[in-house]
Amino acid sequence: MGRISLRLTDKEDALIRNYAKVYDMELSSFIREVVMEKIEDDYDLKLFDKIWEETKDEETYSHEEVKKELGL
Repeated sequence: MGRISLRLTDKEDALIRNYAKVYDMELSSFIREVVMEKIEDDYDLKLFDKIWEETKDEETYSHEEVKKELGL
């Protein structure tokens, strides 16, 4: 299993530790979760941007237009 070392100010360290404690999480689990969420968010945004760019010239319909067309 890998290890990562972080350099933090005392204030940053206290903030991170206290935040994890509020949510009753081990420090390493909390940091792992936050980092993985950040990576997933960035990946999702890049995927969205790619799809948006590929489909920007296609005809689109609003949610209301689709509901009306389907008789809902």
